[in-house]
Amino acid sequence: MLYQAYELQRSLLSSASNWASIGAELLNNPALPIGYFGGGPVVASALQVFAHLYEARGKPSFDLPDVELDGKSYPVHETVVLEKPFGGLIHFKREGLPKNAAHLLIVAPMSGHYATLLRGTVARMVQNYEVWITDWADAKDVPLSAGQFDLDDYIDYLIEFLGFIGKNTHVLAVCQPAVPALAAAAIMGADKNPNRPATLTMMGGPIDTRASPTSVNDLAMDRPLSWFRNNVIASVPFNHKGAGRKVYPGFLQLAGFISMNLQSHMMSHYEMFKYLTVGDQESADATKKFYDEYLSVCDMTAEFYLQTIDHVFQRHSLPKGELEHHGKLINLADIRDTALLAIEGERDDISGIGQTRAALDLAVNLPVRMKKYHLARDVGHYGIFNGSKWRGRIAPVVEEWISANPGKVK
Repeated sequence: MLYQAYELQRSLLSSASNWASIGAELLNNPALPIGYFGGGPVVASALQVFAHLYEARGKPSFDLPDVELDGKSYPVHETVVLEKPFGGLIHFKREGLPKNAAHLLIVAPMSGHYATLLRGTVARMVQNYEVWITDWADAKDVPLSAGQFDLDDYIDYLIEFLGFIGKNTHVLAVCQPAVPALAAAAIMGADKNPNRPATLTMMGGPIDTRASPTSVNDLAMDRPLSWFRNNVIASVPFNHKGAGRKVYPGFLQLAGFISMNLQSHMMSHYEMFKYLTVGDQESADATKKFYDEYLSVCDMTAEFYLQTIDHVFQRHSLPKGELEHHGKLINLADIRDTALLAIEGERDDISGIGQTRAALDLAVNLPVRMKKYHLARDVGHYGIFNGSKWRGRIAPVVEEWISANPGKVK
């Protein structure tokens, strides 16, 4: 009943949002005198904030801007190049890119948001690389006939994606996928797979959550796995393609993230209200743009979500050498020639300091010269992969690492 209750509430609030939007337009219409009297502008601004907060949202688009280099503008071409039931690959390439430009696979999180959450990541890296990004599907839109999707399947997808792109591909895993990406590198290393990544950059990833536990880690540890299975897993309603599928709804993940910084989100909307009342549409639009992305959520399959809670946050299976892939233990000592870069944010309240760096110590057979750690000072979780600090301070570190480790597979 959880999902059905949410759908009913969403339908009601969406209708209210539409009426609020109409009311705001009427009050802002210069042809109608009502907007000039009393609290007209204030009411109109309040209605706009309400309308934006509760409007119906779907999957956002990337719509990357042209790349500006040396006074020239280069369009970026976006193409869906591979589609599978639970996700595919989107390819980005700018005009004028050198033919020998390195290949980069960006692994987006499967954690309740769409791959477009990494729009800023792609926009920065497409300047100098041919880029692919994982485009994970919304589980509520995947029919039951497609089967299940668990942690093993996630790793299989990454290995297949790397095979599709080809040799000497560099991988950038943001947050949650650091664990399956590291596992995939070890599996491919053990198999001497020619498509194993040349480098793997892990950013704010929960490799070993025993280091500097955050409130997110504490939540996962404080309750048994049965609690999550019984309280946060729901069945997809019949008005979606994935009707009947067991999922962890995106709206629950979003509620958790918002509750962590509730005051900050409330202040953001209050500031947006103030911008609108004084006619500062540009500042208001900036806030709207952020929340258009942040409030667009998707569902995860129940099996993937529960295995992540179990293996990553409760049992710490990968760092303890106990994580299996299709019944076979994953040995991080099999990473021998994939250069590893671990990046952490000093103010990250989701993945604490040391959780990502742990990967460097676990890859015991990787030469020291092929390991690097970078702590981004005064940077929070989202600042690691988006915003001015990402573009100016962190991306250059990734680029230097890729240049220093071009790959040796022939």
